[in-house]
Amino acid sequence: MSEPSQSTIKAEFAEALSQRYLAYALSTITSRSLPDVRDGLKPVHRRLLFAMRQLKLDPGQGYKKSARVVGDVMGKFHPHGDAAIYDAMVRLAQDFAMRYPLVDGQGNFGNIDGDNAAAMRYTEARMSDVARLLLEGIDEDAVDFRPTYDGESDEPVILPAAFPNLLANGAQGIAVGMATSIPPHNILELSDALVHLIKTPGATHDKIASFVKGPDFPTGGVLVESPESIAESYRTGRGSFRVRADWMVEKEKGGGWLVIVTAIPYQVQKSRLIEKMAELLNAKKLPMLADIRDESAEDLRLVLEPKSRRLDPALMMESLFHLTDLESKVPLNLNVLTADGTPGVMPLKDALLAWIDHRLVVLQRRSRHRLDKIAHRLDVLEGYLIVFLNLDEVIAIIREEDHPKEKLMERFRLNETQANAILDMRLRSLRRLEEMEIRGERDQLAAERDQLMALLDSEDAQRSSISDDVKAIKSAFSRSDARRTRLDTMPDIEGDPMAMLVEKEPITIICSEKGWIRAAKGHLAADAEIKFKEGDGPQHQLHAETTDKLLVVADNGRIYTLSCDKLPGGRGFGEPVSLMVELGSDTSIINLVLAKSGKIFLAADTGHGFVTDIESNIAQTRNGKQVMSLAGGAKTIVARLVEGDHLVVVGTNRKMLVFPVSELPEMAKGRGVTLQRYKDGSLADAKTFNLEDGLTWQQAGGRTRTERELQPWMGKRAAAGRLVPTGFPRPARFT
Repeated sequence: MSEPSQSTIKAEFAEALSQRYLAYALSTITSRSLPDVRDGLKPVHRRLLFAMRQLKLDPGQGYKKSARVVGDVMGKFHPHGDAAIYDAMVRLAQDFAMRYPLVDGQGNFGNIDGDNAAAMRYTEARMSDVARLLLEGIDEDAVDFRPTYDGESDEPVILPAAFPNLLANGAQGIAVGMATSIPPHNILELSDALVHLIKTPGATHDKIASFVKGPDFPTGGVLVESPESIAESYRTGRGSFRVRADWMVEKEKGGGWLVIVTAIPYQVQKSRLIEKMAELLNAKKLPMLADIRDESAEDLRLVLEPKSRRLDPALMMESLFHLTDLESKVPLNLNVLTADGTPGVMPLKDALLAWIDHRLVVLQRRSRHRLDKIAHRLDVLEGYLIVFLNLDEVIAIIREEDHPKEKLMERFRLNETQANAILDMRLRSLRRLEEMEIRGERDQLAAERDQLMALLDSEDAQRSSISDDVKAIKSAFSRSDARRTRLDTMPDIEGDPMAMLVEKEPITIICSEKGWIRAAKGHLAADAEIKFKEGDGPQHQLHAETTDKLLVVADNGRIYTLSCDKLPGGRGFGEPVSLMVELGSDTSIINLVLAKSGKIFLAADTGHGFVTDIESNIAQTRNGKQVMSLAGGAKTIVARLVEGDHLVVVGTNRKMLVFPVSELPEMAKGRGVTLQRYKDGSLADAKTFNLEDGLTWQQAGGRTRTERELQPWMGKRAAAGRLVPTGFPRPARFT
C-alpha cells in the first residue's frame, strides 16, 4: 500500500462535510439568492446591468442582441450557464413581473400566459431609464470595485442606486435555510416615505405605513388586507398580502349578466388559471359557473358566465375566490443582505433607512471625487494663465531648449502636471479670447469647489440634496405611475352561493333507526305511512327546505353537516349517512337539527352538558366537528333545541331535577358542566321547557301528561333531584 500524499489532510468526515456545506450555504446566501438592501439586486442582475453599460446600451441608444449581453456577462463576470443569465435578463424586461423594468426588451420576452421568451439570438435589449438611475455616478468613485472571478477586470461590489429598487421592484429568492420574498411597491408612495425619513429619521413604523399603503403589483388586482395587518407586516418585515382579481359586471340583453375579470393576482399565469378553473368546472366543483372564456387581447379579459341569473355576482365571485387562484397570498419576508453582507429580516422603515445611508455614502464619495477633479483642473488652469502672461518666453523655451518641460518647471515654478498640460496645448488655443475663457472657467470651478466643501461639511445639506433627488424621481414618475393595485377591504357578504342555485322546495327528512336517510317531497304529516327496510324502523323525521343545511348529531360528540338538496330522494329507502360523512359503524345518530339561528343543548350519559350555538357548528368537511369532549367510553345521548327557560334532567335512578337554563354555560366545544349528581346510575334524558307551561311527557299508550306543580323537583344545577312523579314512563324518557 502506497504512502499518503503530502497534501492529504486527515479530518473527521462529519467535520469536513459540515465545513464544506457551510461554505456552500454562505455562498448561496451572499452570492446568489438574497438581494442587497442598498441596490435591491442579486449579483447576476448587477453584472447584467454593468455589462450593458460597458456595451453602451443606454436608454435612447440602439438595441443589441441579447446573446451579446449574455456572452459578455458570462465571459467577464458571471461564471454560470447562459440559460440562467438569460432567464434573469428576461425577468428584468417583463412588465408583468417587474413593476419598473430594468431592461428595455425588443422581441418576444414572454407573456402573462406563462409562455417562454424567444431564444437570446432572436431578442434585443438595452437599459431602461430606471437602470440608468441605478448606475448613475458609477464612474465617479461612488462605489467600490473588486476583481472579477478570473482577475482580468473589475466589477462593482454594489451599484450607486439612485432609485429605491429593492422595494420598488421587489425580489424573490430561496437560499439555504432562508428565503426572501419582497413584493413590488409604488415609487410615488416610497418617495413620500423617503422624503419624510430623510427629514425625520426617528419616524415611527406606523407613520411610514401611512405613506406606503401596501404593495403595488404590475398586474394590478385588488389588495384586500386591512391597514392594520399591512402596518404590522411592515413593522416586522414578515407577513402576507391577500390579492384578488379585479372584476366588473357586464349586463346583457334580457336581464342576463357576465363577470369580466380585468386583472389577476401577481405571478398567477393566466393560462394555468383558466386550465385549473376548466378542470374544476368539468369536475362539477364550480356549480355556480356555466362557462369561462378568455377574450384577452392587449388588455386582460376573462369572461365568467354564471349558471343562473338569480345568482348574486358578488356572492359568486366570493365563492370563486375561495376555490380558485383568482385570490392568492403574496408573502412578505424582507430578508436581505445588509451593508456588511449579513443576512437578516428588516422592517420596511429600516430598509428605507439603509437605502438613505447608502445614498449619503455615494453622495460623499462622488463629491470628493469631483473635488479631486476640480483641484486637478484648477491646477492646470493656473498653468495656462502663466502661459498667457509669458507667452513669448514660453514659446521660446519650447523652441530652443532640449528639455523644455524641466526648463518650464524651473523658470515659472510649475509642477509636472502643469508643465505637461502646457506642452500638450494646441497652437490655436494661444489666443487672447482663450485667456478670458480660462479665467471664467477657473472662477466657476472655484465656486463649485466651495459648494462641494460646504456640502461635505453639513449633514443637513447632504440630506437636503438626497431629498431633492427623491423629489425629482417622484416628479419624473408622477404623470405615468398611478397605483395599479386597488386597495380595498374584505367584503362583508352573507349567504351561500350554492343555496342560490338550488330551487327552494319543501321536503321531509326521514332517518331510520339504522341510519338510512332520505328526503321526501313536501311536508308529510307525522302519521304519514312511510316504508322502511325489513328490520329497520322510524327514528327521526323533520320538515325542511331544499336550501337548508342539516346538522347530524352523533353519540361520539361530533356534529356533521349535510346539504338538504343532496339528500337521496324519498322513493326508495335512502342511503346510509355513513356514506356521506365519516360516521363509524359503531356510532349512532341521536338527533337531526336544521342549521338555522338558535342553540342546541348537548348532554352526555355522564351527566355533563352545555349549550352551543347552531350556526357555529356547521362543518365544511366530511369529518364534521368534535363539539362534545368525551372520555372513558362516555356517549352523547341528548341533543335538543333550546326551547324554554328551564331544563329538566332525569337519571337512570329515576330521580328528576329542574333548574333554570341560565345556569348552563354556552360553549363552542368542551365537556360541559355537571347537570345532575348520581351516586349510582347515569343520565337518562333531558330537555328544555317553559316553566309557565309545565312539563310534558308521554306515557304508555301514547297519552300525554303535563305536570305544572314542579316545586318539589326545583333545585340547583348538580343536585341529586327527587324521584319522578307517579306514572312516569320506564325507562325514564320524556318522549
